[in-house]
Amino acid sequence: MEELDRSRAFARDVKRIVVKVGTAVVTGKGGRLALGRLGALCEQLAELNSDGFEVILVSSGAVGLGRQRLRYRQLVNSSFADLQKPQTELDGKACAGVGQSSLMAYYETMFDQLDVTAAQLLVNDSSFRDKEFRKQLNETVKSMLDLRVIPIFNENDAISTRRAPYQDSSGIFWDNDSLAALLALELKADLLILLSDVEGLYTGPPSDPNSKLIHTFVKEKHQDEITFGDKSRLGRGGMTAKVKAAVNAAYAGIPVIITSGYSAENIDKVLRGLRVGTLFHQDARLWAPITDSSARDMAVAARESSRKLQALSSEDRKQILHAIADALEANDKIIKAENELDVAAAQEAGLEESLVARLVMTPGKISSLAASVRQLADMEDPIGRVLKKTEVADGLVLEKTSSPLGVLLIVFESRPDALVQIASLAIRSGNGLLLKGGKEARRSNAILHKVITDAIPETVGGKLIGLVTSREEIPDLLKLDDVIDLVIPRGSNKLVSQIKNTTKIPVLGHADGICHVYVDKSCNLDMAKRIVSDAKLDYPAACNAMETLLVHKDLEQNAVLNELIFVLQNSGVTLYGGPRASAILNIPEARNFNHEYCSKACTVEVVEDVYGAIDHIHRHGSAHTDCIVTEDTEVAELFLRQVDSAAVFHNASTRFSDGFRFGLGAEVGISTGRIHARGPVGVEGLLTTRWIMRGNGQVVDGDNGIVYTHQDIPIQS
Repeated sequence: MEELDRSRAFARDVKRIVVKVGTAVVTGKGGRLALGRLGALCEQLAELNSDGFEVILVSSGAVGLGRQRLRYRQLVNSSFADLQKPQTELDGKACAGVGQSSLMAYYETMFDQLDVTAAQLLVNDSSFRDKEFRKQLNETVKSMLDLRVIPIFNENDAISTRRAPYQDSSGIFWDNDSLAALLALELKADLLILLSDVEGLYTGPPSDPNSKLIHTFVKEKHQDEITFGDKSRLGRGGMTAKVKAAVNAAYAGIPVIITSGYSAENIDKVLRGLRVGTLFHQDARLWAPITDSSARDMAVAARESSRKLQALSSEDRKQILHAIADALEANDKIIKAENELDVAAAQEAGLEESLVARLVMTPGKISSLAASVRQLADMEDPIGRVLKKTEVADGLVLEKTSSPLGVLLIVFESRPDALVQIASLAIRSGNGLLLKGGKEARRSNAILHKVITDAIPETVGGKLIGLVTSREEIPDLLKLDDVIDLVIPRGSNKLVSQIKNTTKIPVLGHADGICHVYVDKSCNLDMAKRIVSDAKLDYPAACNAMETLLVHKDLEQNAVLNELIFVLQNSGVTLYGGPRASAILNIPEARNFNHEYCSKACTVEVVEDVYGAIDHIHRHGSAHTDCIVTEDTEVAELFLRQVDSAAVFHNASTRFSDGFRFGLGAEVGISTGRIHARGPVGVEGLLTTRWIMRGNGQVVDGDNGIVYTHQDIPIQS
């Protein structure tokens, strides 16, 4: 798992927060205060203060502000002749003295407007060597926090014994980043946030397009890999100082986030567990890999582990699945907590309602997934099953047996429950697996992957199932046709088409789920209402939900059409019509018949008869699942024979088109293709065949001296 889940990092309740704001955030061009950013920061801190958080602020910017003011004063008091002379550098300590009072005046003005009291505390490095000072510091700060006062700390550079501000890095602390880390430890803070002028820590200079944001800092991995850019144009240490301070605090037990102070909502996002900036945590090495694996390394490791899995007995493979089911139920609460964070982030990001619906793991979902894993475990072992047995010649026997495909790459969007289904099917079928889920389900996928791989015994290894965390890795994986045997994309038409066009690896899947329900003139009305309602409303975001309702023209005359429409509209379904239906029902006309709503909406159209319905389905359907509701068996059989879809139903909801409901245990996806597997793909769809021959010394020798019998041999159960 590349990123550390923020909810785990902040598992304990966060109450006391130290926020350090850098010079580059506080000031703008020319050393002037960036009043907009400073005002937004004060608003965030005031809101936290109001919500009951204990906020401690460490602010840089005094020297830069003082230098700007003194330069102005120097300019005003200089003659023209003075200005022609070389300008001497201003004394840093004088700048600090002038700037500190000005900076504090700004903070007091802004906090007063927000009905918050602030207090200035200037400290020196030498003070912290005194135990009595540290004791008094704690007592004073506690008293202030109890009164909802926000203490604002800064180093007292004006009377500091350092040789010069921003040059001397000796002592217990050496800049405001290290001061913030020291205060976080001394005052027993729950969280330290270092606000910078960039999004966080990058692998190289942020201006370098090849640099990537590091979401979770792992000391053992990153400390020798990072190339720092120039230090802050105004501050003392830049990112180098921040990283050093963050590492010191994090490894002493204080979680640290380095993030941008330019975004007005970043502090709030951090506290809600959203992924912003770079996280430092003492347990980071337990949650993130210390070494990176290339796409090929992951695929090869999955294949090697799959061979170890295949070497186990049927009973041992069965027990792995039972262990996974138990682990899912045992971790129900943490899985749901991670999923709720994903859902909250998706809603905040304004994702479509249908996408959010697929993301939600509803109550009871974990127990339902565990039940499907156990059902899969208790099914007949699919590996090595003899499918056909033939006597080729006397004493020469040939067997056709089931065999794992090898390594599967599954790319899926939104639904985290798909990860459990796919992983359990891969284990049951003896395949290695690489998974790439949607970024909107990042936390859910990460915790599910960890729970599942932790349940896999070391004799097989957790690398049997690899979790791909970066979209950038997908193109490399799609090139590995010598290592990966099948790609199954589960998602939008765009995703499936994109993958099919960029790989030589066989692709199995479906692009759209445009499912139809055709209500014939000889339908049972009550049955039709139940089926139509269930097909649309049981789970509107599913790929097997009804997207188009086709109705026989005669049902307009006897009011059946109106009753079906009433059922849908009364349940909150938005209706769009084809040319005939929109005119009859006075509803908006659908843009086209090829649209998959994945929500509480559908298209309605009136057709001449069953032949009209079949023609409509063939022209506008996606060959997924289609249904007829009728009491006329001849019409039903005609529909079942002629509709060329992966699943065709008579008097049953399209929602039954599912691997679990078909008794497959689970499904890795639904295929609308015609090669290898079609419809819900369970264990059998992840198998191929091998030929096993047993002889006693036979040779071909030009087929001389051998008599071929080719007799079928009964397969013993």
